Amino acid sequence: MKRSDFNFELPESLIAQTPVEQRDHSRLMRMDRKTGEIEHRYFYEIKDYLRAGDCLVMNDSRVLPARLMGTRPTGGAVEVLLLRDLGENRWECLTRPGKKTRPGTELSFGNGELTGQVLETVEGGNRIIEFYYEGIFLEILEKLGRMPLPPYIRQELKDSERYQTVYSRELGSAAAPTAGTKRPSVAWRW
Repeated sequence: MKRSDFNFELPESLIAQTPVEQRDHSRLMRMDRKTGEIEHRYFYEIKDYLRAGDCLVMNDSRVLPARLMGTRPTGGAVEVLLLRDLGENRWECLTRPGKKTRPGTELSFGNGELTGQVLETVEGGNRIIEFYYEGIFLEILEKLGRMPLPPYIRQELKDSERYQTVYSRELGSAAAPTAGTKRPSVAWRW
């Protein structure tokens, strides 16, 4: 399976830039697996398709403000997207510009409130970064980080709670949910 298998044309006019006010009024697409027939409904109608014995799986993770904007020692800008907590203040990250974040590169965020050093480049080009800070990392992230939005969403929301699904509980997602009672998202702004 290749990522390109999932490429499809999605007209920009069909992409919501902000979520609907009433979350359960988000669009719901239903496809009949036998006939291939597609119908468009609303999320509050999902109960019409559930039967006794069905299993409904919900992603209850909360999206971290995992996108950090900072600087390199040269003063050049750097963008870091936290992907996976490796423990001991180390994270697997995407960085941009990648060529400017080689092992040994020091990074600074929020006027030095959070700093980091690139330790290594791993398979696929991701970086392992060790972060240095005083206090609680998630509180610093709440203050300095931004929500990771897909590239087709150009408007950031003022209320960061609107990026979460209504049933989110556990911190841990580095990208906005791909489904839920909010706008659809599959990636982050890069």
